[in-house]
Amino acid sequence: MASSKSLLNLLTFTVGSTIGFFTCYMLFSIVLEKQVEIQPDILHNDPHGEHSEETGSDQLEGQMNFNADAGQHQDENKNIAEGLYQKVKILCWVMTGPQNLETKAKHVKATWAQRCNKILFMSSEENKDFPAVGLEAKEGRDQLYWKTIKAFQYVHDHYFEDADWFMKADDDTYVILDNLRWLLSKYNPEQPIYFGRRFKPYVKQGYMSGGAGYVLSKEALRRFVNAFKTNKCSHSSSIEDLALGKCMENINVEAGDSRDTSGKETFHPFVPEHHLIRGYLPRTFWYWNYNYYPPIEGPECCSDLAISFHYVDSTTMYQLEYLIYHLRPYGYLYRYNPDSLKNLEEQIKSKAVDNDAESS
Repeated sequence: MASSKSLLNLLTFTVGSTIGFFTCYMLFSIVLEKQVEIQPDILHNDPHGEHSEETGSDQLEGQMNFNADAGQHQDENKNIAEGLYQKVKILCWVMTGPQNLETKAKHVKATWAQRCNKILFMSSEENKDFPAVGLEAKEGRDQLYWKTIKAFQYVHDHYFEDADWFMKADDDTYVILDNLRWLLSKYNPEQPIYFGRRFKPYVKQGYMSGGAGYVLSKEALRRFVNAFKTNKCSHSSSIEDLALGKCMENINVEAGDSRDTSGKETFHPFVPEHHLIRGYLPRTFWYWNYNYYPPIEGPECCSDLAISFHYVDSTTMYQLEYLIYHLRPYGYLYRYNPDSLKNLEEQIKSKAVDNDAESS
């Protein structure tokens, strides 16, 4: 009798344990599945990886006109920005393709590209309606550097005298041209220099991230194009930004420091949230080992005069357009003037030197 009771208890325990284990397994599976679904999009764990195409659900069917509410900003003082627009002339060219003209490039065209002094869309095929320049090159990741070479050659041959600086961006990059002009206004376009998000591996002076965009001075463009005529540079790699960086070093074009006066980065290889939210990018991610300057995550990551963000989908393109050029906190005339900050620092240093001189 006792033996039968023990056997029954064992059987009950076994069945109960099995059901409990299976239930817990199912619950954990559901929870983990949900976590995977909401895990942030970390992109490719490859600094030179090609960005994925937008899914159909994320694509916008039409452009949006954010200038419709221009009346709200009619009293805004744009004298400095308008003055820089005339003084610092920037030609922008956007790397795109036939398949991206309607899904990506047209949203660039409707937003930040309007602030370029000249805008060109570079594709493998000509499109007179968009319009897009046909570079007689194939599409594909292994063609990116070749398209870049051809694009800069085209710009040099057709628009060299129309601008002082020449900006390359992807069709999923958002650029704040007014802030770029502020940075470039400190430099002479006849100086051989280029700017972007500076990475450090493989090139002694570093090279600029392709996704964050980079801008060449007039002299840098002249040297880059001539370098392929004199065989100082060659199409030896499909990795666009790295190959261009090696070429720039070979022809003595300086990799400039694009950080603001407080040392914060202005060119960004990801969307804002990837930089602003601590822990968003895992420490095993390539990004942490590639930055030329020590990277910072959280609110201190990014300059108030940020210049670019990458991996920007069509929806986020318009969100940034609104947040940067339309949203205004009431009661603020100026939020940040880096030139005033620098002048203040110089005044403090000068005063300290004077005090030391008087003391001695």
